[in-house]
Amino acid sequence: LQKLIHLLQATDDPLIQEQALITLSNSAAFSVNQDIIRNLDGLSVIGGMLSDCVPKVKEKALNALNNLSMNIKNQEEIQVYIKQVCKNIESAPLNSDLQLAGLRLLTNMSVTSDYHHKMINKIPCFLNVLSEGSERTQIQVLKVLVNLSANPATTRHFLRAQV
Repeated sequence: LQKLIHLLQATDDPLIQEQALITLSNSAAFSVNQDIIRNLDGLSVIGGMLSDCVPKVKEKALNALNNLSMNIKNQEEIQVYIKQVCKNIESAPLNSDLQLAGLRLLTNMSVTSDYHHKMINKIPCFLNVLSEGSERTQIQVLKVLVNLSANPATTRHFLRAQV
């Protein structure tokens, strides 16, 4: 895991980055590896890939963070990337794998109300994606919206949203 994280830092080759992120993502399916990746500062390395200009690299980074977000301590570190994830969702092509990867991560990050305040300004964006997206995209954005709607503090944001 340490070598993969170092490889991500050392290369600019998008194909190598993608493969390293896929391997880290698969490794993050195991809870012991989630802690190891966090302790090796892997979350910030992976999170840094969200600003990459290659959509496939961003997508793979989002997938890795999604698997890593199943751990509460990891969520505390991943939450700093929520605004970037929201920007990626908004700017990604509708129904793209990149958009879906971002929505999956936000689904996990919105299960508790801890980070809702970082997402509520994007409710109009989520509602637009809901109205225009494919069925697969609609299902994913609905999961985020349902999680947000469980928090009474988000009610006025839903009611004020203009779509």
